[in-house]
Amino acid sequence: MVSRAKIKELMNESACSHNKEKKKGEGCDMPKPGMAAGGCAFDGAQISLFPYADAVHLVHGPQTCLGASWETRETLSSYSGRNHTVMGFTTGITTNDVIFGGDKRLSSSIDYIVEHYAPEAIFVYSTCVTAMVGDDIDMTCKEASEKHAIPVVPVHAPGFVGGKNLGSRLAGEAVLEHLIGTKEPEFTTPYDINLIGDYNVTGDMWEYLPLFEKIGIRVLSSLSGDGRVGNIRTAHRAKLNVIVCAKSLITLCRKMQENYAIPWVSVSFYGKRDTSFAIMEIVHALGDETLIQKAKEVIAEEEAKLEEKLLPYKKLFAGKKAVLNTGGNKAWSIASGLQDLGIEVVATSVRKSTAEDKEKAREYLGEEGILMMAPASEQSKIIDEKNADILLAGGRSLYTAIKKKISFIDVNQEKKVSYGGYNGLLNLAEDLKYAFSNPVFANVSKKAPWEAQ
Repeated sequence: MVSRAKIKELMNESACSHNKEKKKGEGCDMPKPGMAAGGCAFDGAQISLFPYADAVHLVHGPQTCLGASWETRETLSSYSGRNHTVMGFTTGITTNDVIFGGDKRLSSSIDYIVEHYAPEAIFVYSTCVTAMVGDDIDMTCKEASEKHAIPVVPVHAPGFVGGKNLGSRLAGEAVLEHLIGTKEPEFTTPYDINLIGDYNVTGDMWEYLPLFEKIGIRVLSSLSGDGRVGNIRTAHRAKLNVIVCAKSLITLCRKMQENYAIPWVSVSFYGKRDTSFAIMEIVHALGDETLIQKAKEVIAEEEAKLEEKLLPYKKLFAGKKAVLNTGGNKAWSIASGLQDLGIEVVATSVRKSTAEDKEKAREYLGEEGILMMAPASEQSKIIDEKNADILLAGGRSLYTAIKKKISFIDVNQEKKVSYGGYNGLLNLAEDLKYAFSNPVFANVSKKAPWEAQ
């Protein structure tokens, strides 16, 4: 079971800019039972680890825990072996297991998985029920790992301990304790990096990895988009950690710097400016002049090609205004991409953003831009006041767009195409073009026939 001390440590992360807003020792808001709306800790842990297609993800709890969490994001994988994420695995504990303990059921489930699926590793997730019952998943996983000679990793993130971000941090703790540093890579280069926090939703990583290859940067491991268990075990030999769009895993980066002297940078690959900035941040952190020069050449070449393709879109978007309601660093990174397309971002939500994110959002939107702290109640009024043309948000905000008779794009994890890297900006431009010309939004903006007079 995850201890109170561990939760307090993770909620009081010294490297998190949000912690700097609080008084010393206060840290982030502590979790409250029953207040995990928007995703519990178990959900966050699964999101962070589920992209490992060569591992089996075993939910130790009732079947409903699996049903509510399985395949919640389209995290694409190039794994050529058997992709275990297309199946859901659970111990499916019953009332008898609650009374007498579910350790034997867990042990037999692991045996069955190894025999029939032969994964590279097994992640075992505790849930509210099994955590409260007190099942010793640490001992069961340790015995199973020794028996089958594969990593069997306990993930202590039952839903009641807190929200989704805390669950992601607990998943990072499990990987750091049980996987990282347990295997040596076949070879290393001076330009090896770890990608942290990009889950390759709709293939975002695949838009910028070819740029790394052109420059000469090698991704040693990923946590966890398109990741491999064998690679993350060698992550301690990387020269740099690159955290992408996920402040929830900042604790992992900080501890790897303390344990393995690996520095880290935080970047975004949304939009032209941020993609170019991210590449330069990485090569400057690696500190090789030849690599830096090569990066500048690749950036100049890619930006020139992109600008030529963007010209017709910029003409189409001239004078358009957007309201952005998403979370975390998307508050400014998506705004950056919209501005690269010539669209004015009049407001963005910073409700789930860190202090650093808020500063960047202010920098990108300027003094006239609105930083929404309560977007659910603010966005409708702002759309009217600013005469916005489009709302970019999660699926639940579609109804606001229809009510206000403006265009809409889903830019959260439910999106269908990648917006990462230079090519991703073209995808965003294409989606915007279709959204502005979508007859649905044109029709709902018209008056009813009996109001036309």
